[in-house]
Amino acid sequence: MRFGYGARAPACYGPPPMPTDFAELSLSPALLAVVAELGFQKMTPIQAQTVPILLEGKDLVGQSRTGSGKTAAFALPILERLRLEQREIAALVLCPTRELSAQVAREIRRLGRRHAGLSVLVLAGGEPVGRQRGALEKGAHIAVGTPGRVLDHLRRRSLRVHRVATVVLDEADRMLDMGFQEDMEKILRALPSPRQTVFFSATYPSSIAELCQKHQKDPVFVKIEAEPEQAAEIRQLVVPVETEQKIGALRWLLATYPHESALVFANLKVTVAEIAKVLSEAGVSADSLHGDLEQYERDKVMAKFRNASTRVLVATDVAARGIDIADLDLVVNFDLPSQPDVYVHRVGRTGRAGKVGLAISLRTSREAGKVAAIEQFTGQKLTVTEREAVPRGEKGALAKTLERDAKMATLRISGGRKDKVRPGDILGALTGEAGGLDASDVGKIEIHDHFSYVAVSKSVSQGAQQSLSAGRIKGRKFNVTFED
Repeated sequence: MRFGYGARAPACYGPPPMPTDFAELSLSPALLAVVAELGFQKMTPIQAQTVPILLEGKDLVGQSRTGSGKTAAFALPILERLRLEQREIAALVLCPTRELSAQVAREIRRLGRRHAGLSVLVLAGGEPVGRQRGALEKGAHIAVGTPGRVLDHLRRRSLRVHRVATVVLDEADRMLDMGFQEDMEKILRALPSPRQTVFFSATYPSSIAELCQKHQKDPVFVKIEAEPEQAAEIRQLVVPVETEQKIGALRWLLATYPHESALVFANLKVTVAEIAKVLSEAGVSADSLHGDLEQYERDKVMAKFRNASTRVLVATDVAARGIDIADLDLVVNFDLPSQPDVYVHRVGRTGRAGKVGLAISLRTSREAGKVAAIEQFTGQKLTVTEREAVPRGEKGALAKTLERDAKMATLRISGGRKDKVRPGDILGALTGEAGGLDASDVGKIEIHDHFSYVAVSKSVSQGAQQSLSAGRIKGRKFNVTFED
């Protein structure tokens, strides 16, 4: 053990140099082909320093920020060692929320798409236990889930873990913050030994050190410091307001700062629902994400936001955990969070892939201390910008600027992965002779187990829905409806 209870992480990690190209890794031709197909060439720092270690089967603690590429860092080694002929759980990934569980499972399936017969199950709330038990009985290779539901399956003996060779605790610090420590401990004790135990965490509190001490053997510690240029990719503004002015200020900044997609954070579920209602009434394509939604509703909300059918998503921190949206233009803190690290997680969702992002925080007079704490934590001064007064005669023009509908509409198809439906099948049905759409009118396609979502340009959405309903996908008829 290289560090004990409450110990500080060592200053140096691992012997340099590390490989920087995926092609330098000892991965199978199938995985290297998928990596190339997905356009990955250079590894991110966390991938470069952890993948070779994980491929060796060593225990590891990886500390890096959200959005650093850690899912691929642990998924590739898992897939490399997987024996597809054994339909028993060989790897278990624990995540703090069902949203992150679904996202991680999607990424593993994407990376493993050349692994014929690969089965990745999500074990999280929002879906009946019986349906998950049935899927487990059929056999699977990888399970991704929340501690509560995974422990439930262990108690019911529907989840057999005697073949688990690797366990990953993703966002381990957040699971501890959410009160999952006891469940995490019970799950880890139930797993076979020896095994590979991997922790990924944005921070390294003493509680993580204690878990490492109890459940890992000689772990390698890898810490990736945020690079200075990453902070420069996000323009961070603060707008002083009083509480009763917040809704008006939000409408003003959404109308003033151009964006195609925006994520608005509030601290309470009731606030999230109220903001989404006000924005919708103002003509904004807006939706909400909070803990009271059923899994079907969550899937629908997230699919529509990912595929640009919804322009503004209002969410609480817990519900939004794991959201990873490409090309997210704007993050708004309607309420400032109590902890500076939560602020970093929020604003880090914009400004990715080399693009300049924008984060705007509404700050009441009582929240000056929160801003000071954020500036101290990040080492960066936030820019204060005053909300401009809108002349009476221009308020109508401002309202019109705010009232911008989404470009896309979402269709729900009653067939999914279990029906052998693939994205290419849906694209072919829409752009073939029967559908007649241009490929440019078809957006993101998401395949779930029993249904699929496809985004199409709103201008042609009615015709697309009718042609898919009247036609066939893979020779079968499916019910096709709009997701409102």
